[in-house]
Amino acid sequence: MLELRHEFPLTDLLHVAQLPRSTFYYQAKVLRSPGRHDELKAKIQAVYAEHRGLYGYRRITATIRRDGHLVNHKAVQRLMSEMGMKSRVRAKKFRSYRGELGEAAPNSLNREFAASQANQKWVTDVTEFAVAGKKLYLSPVMDLYNGEIVAYETSNRPDFSLVINMLKKAARRCTGTDGPLLHSDQGWHYRMQPYKAALARYGMKQSMSRKGNCFDNAAMESFFATLKAEYFHLSDFDDIEQLNAGLRRYIDYYNRHRIKLKLGGMSPMEYRLRAVSH
Repeated sequence: MLELRHEFPLTDLLHVAQLPRSTFYYQAKVLRSPGRHDELKAKIQAVYAEHRGLYGYRRITATIRRDGHLVNHKAVQRLMSEMGMKSRVRAKKFRSYRGELGEAAPNSLNREFAASQANQKWVTDVTEFAVAGKKLYLSPVMDLYNGEIVAYETSNRPDFSLVINMLKKAARRCTGTDGPLLHSDQGWHYRMQPYKAALARYGMKQSMSRKGNCFDNAAMESFFATLKAEYFHLSDFDDIEQLNAGLRRYIDYYNRHRIKLKLGGMSPMEYRLRAVSH
């Protein structure tokens, strides 16, 4: 109504809105109060600081709502803009394709990234980090049910042991005789006969992206982009060992504390444990 007052007489506006003049002036005074958003700003700043500046307005809104406060996401977005809080950019990933080595598996996942239960569909890939002239490689496995990183391995070389050790760790999460579908790109690690034999031994079914199509493994690509934007590119490292220790801390944070909007504002581990308890 304050905006309309510049175009129409106040008496007419009050009559249409059936609003007493005293109420109008009281609300106008509240809206002009410089401290009317102080409490919300404090909550935004607390959540932003707790997650080291990694949350955008959607996750901050969800976190504040989880604490029992009614808040509009547009208000949070506007206040964050006023306070200079914003999200970060994404980064490029390592490619492990080396040509036609071994036999490729069919794309059984077929971009169906939703899973109805844990350990039903997994995705994996390898990404590269460079620090002080040296490189570190990360090979994780993600459960598409809740986005949780169920296992991972790091190494100074992108050799076969990196992937096979990751697979051994992941296999410990399997229960029963039916293993998950495990999807990857066509990297040379995944085309090796020992890798395929290990999948069969663990009761897992293999799926591969189509050649040169990164969107077939979009869930894993998204995790790498988030990891690098929220951790790697926001930190300084003296050596590979420091990076390796930090990766362990970030993955633990990602699984236990970092909320996902598509999980109803819960972290991956919270979502899985809640499903088990119900």
